Amino acid sequence: MLKRINIILFLGIFVAACTGNSTPSQKAPESRDGEKNMVKKVIKTDKEWKRILTPEQYRVMRKGATEKPFTGEYNDHYEKGIYHCAGCGTPLFSSENKYDHGSGWPSFTRPVDKKYIQYKDDYSLLMKRSEVRCAVCGAHLGHVFSDGPPPTHKHYCINSISLDFKPDNQSYPPEESTQSKSLSHKSSSKKATFAGGCFWGVEYKFSQLKGVLSTTVGYTGGEVKKPTYAQVCTGNTGHAEAVHIIYDPSQITYKELLEYFFRIHDPTQINRQGPDRGTQYRSTIFYHTQEQKEAAQEMIARLNQSDRFNKPIATRIVPASKFYKAEDYHQNYLEKRKN
Repeated sequence: MLKRINIILFLGIFVAACTGNSTPSQKAPESRDGEKNMVKKVIKTDKEWKRILTPEQYRVMRKGATEKPFTGEYNDHYEKGIYHCAGCGTPLFSSENKYDHGSGWPSFTRPVDKKYIQYKDDYSLLMKRSEVRCAVCGAHLGHVFSDGPPPTHKHYCINSISLDFKPDNQSYPPEESTQSKSLSHKSSSKKATFAGGCFWGVEYKFSQLKGVLSTTVGYTGGEVKKPTYAQVCTGNTGHAEAVHIIYDPSQITYKELLEYFFRIHDPTQINRQGPDRGTQYRSTIFYHTQEQKEAAQEMIARLNQSDRFNKPIATRIVPASKFYKAEDYHQNYLEKRKN
């Protein structure tokens, strides 16, 4: 009888060891909150998701792929705000809980609300991991591990491409916040947007001007939502490589920015600058106010009447539209490599 009890105890211990998680750093959270809490679901067909998402977003969010480390837009991003699901807009993570894990992907210690997160066991790498999904639309976000900092000790390792950041009301929008030289004038600062060929050089030149508080390179004037550099380079998205500028009007005027713009590129060329050819390299002024539009029109009229250029000005004047910040490695590109 004693022998039988010992055998039963041994088998119980063996089964518990086999079913337990042998890698504590990959242990999933205690509960499947996304499954327990009822949330209103967003359900779309595969065809609809392909139309809404970019090909890379679809590959990651709907097929469970992973973006390459240190390439995502939000890996080194620390503005105050909320990171939403890029598929359905559900608030997922707060900047207050973001930290640098060093893994190459955005890392968080906890979600904004547990009910918006869903967990699923993942054995794809011949090990047990806990996949993190949006509980509302089912999008793949990343994985959660138990090697994070206190007090939660959780490490939500999330793909940038699955997220859409929205800043706090007190913060600059994401496209206006990079490479800031001074934020002391942000209450009275103004914005300007120019396109004049490859945005690396245009940004570098504008960033050297006194009174320019920040410069951000990106894509605007097109029809595709959240375009990538590879997409824009095809010339099929309608976007131009542009530079978004925040400036202090007490130090530099919009007219002075216009004059400088026409000095740093050839405005007579159509859909090109030097060796760069394509509609994405067109010369364009994206005006934000009626005053900017009129100032640009007057500037072009004056230049056409002068003998400064031997061809008519080809620069377009169009209303500013949605500006999509380019990938992080494009930001401040020449400044990083000037040596």
